[in-house]
Amino acid sequence: MARPLHRLGAAALKRKKLGVFADGGGLYLQITKGKNGGVNRSWLFRYKVGKGRDRWMGLGPTHTVSLADAREAALQCRKARLAGIDPIAQRAQRRAAEAQASAKAITFAEAADGYVRAHAASWRNAKHSVQWPASLGRYVFPTLGSVPVSAIDTPLVLKALRPLWSRVPETASRIRGRVEAVLDWSGAAGYRDGANPARWSGHLEFLLLSPSKAKPAQHHAAMAVAEIPAFMEAVRGQQGTAARALEFAILTSARSNEVFGARFEEIDGDIWTIPAERMKSGREHKVPLSKCAVEILRQMRAQRSGDLVFPGRDGLKPLGQTGLRQVLKQLGRSDVTAHGFRSAFRDWCGDHTNFPREVAEAALAHAVGDKVEAAYRRGTALEKRRKLMEAWARFCATPAPEGEVVPIGAAR
Repeated sequence: MARPLHRLGAAALKRKKLGVFADGGGLYLQITKGKNGGVNRSWLFRYKVGKGRDRWMGLGPTHTVSLADAREAALQCRKARLAGIDPIAQRAQRRAAEAQASAKAITFAEAADGYVRAHAASWRNAKHSVQWPASLGRYVFPTLGSVPVSAIDTPLVLKALRPLWSRVPETASRIRGRVEAVLDWSGAAGYRDGANPARWSGHLEFLLLSPSKAKPAQHHAAMAVAEIPAFMEAVRGQQGTAARALEFAILTSARSNEVFGARFEEIDGDIWTIPAERMKSGREHKVPLSKCAVEILRQMRAQRSGDLVFPGRDGLKPLGQTGLRQVLKQLGRSDVTAHGFRSAFRDWCGDHTNFPREVAEAALAHAVGDKVEAAYRRGTALEKRRKLMEAWARFCATPAPEGEVVPIGAAR
């Protein structure tokens, strides 16, 4: 039979013999033999279920649960019994739910990895597959990386984005979209519930300044059209793969990355076919090559060491932006970028020629019009673009009076 525990102090508890001692209201102190001759003390709650069968529920050891805490726990158990609830079954259900939630819980970093693995195959190139998670690792993981996705709310998202928002709004906007995508994936996978705290429309648009208003867009520095012929003459005087790549990029008005990845197998006579996976648009693009561009290819083929037209120093990896910047620096034009020559080409087309706008846009691989119109132009504009690129090469090779207009007949 349990003996009364009322009004026993800590010293009295230590002197008690082995057994079970009642405190009242179903609460008991249990003292049992421990290892190495010691004793164990713990709290129990006793109640009946069914036809008077006793059940004993452990409430924890005395070194962790005080007498006051044990009495409060017993009180909650008595309230559960009044409601017809079995405290032991209730605790088992709660622990099972917590275990299930713990098993499902993943951090934002883990969710980002899951999103990348699920979508990487649909991305256009391997570089994008690297940049996408790398940007999250740099800007978001310090704040959200170790946080369970189920716990991420609007204040946490703002904490991650605000340091970037006023400094580099365009990058911040792109990062916000990636955070939103990861949290959407998490919701669809069952790792979180509720609205996405990174969504823009109807939510963050009221808490953050629109990226377009945060800071004026920074365009790639471009060279004045009138300066290009003299500059091209200087480039032709430079030796090395980087100089030839820059010259080729200007003559073709291609993006730098498209030039860096160019392979000899993509060249068929005077047509360079850039595969879809290397195009920003995700569509294959055919570039008609001027005689000057073909001559550059002939020079590179004569010193060919592999499949790449413009290899880096090791001959295996493509050339990079650093090489082009070095050429520009050597020529005293660090004030412009290689990409800016595409803008200069477009200015030349619009201000110095009568070639139709659609032909110029097609030469830059820009999407224009609807899908039917775009498909038609891809099929018919090649010859017109061939004439355009030959005219551009002539302009680059021979300084012309400012304002000279290519004869209309050349554009037809």
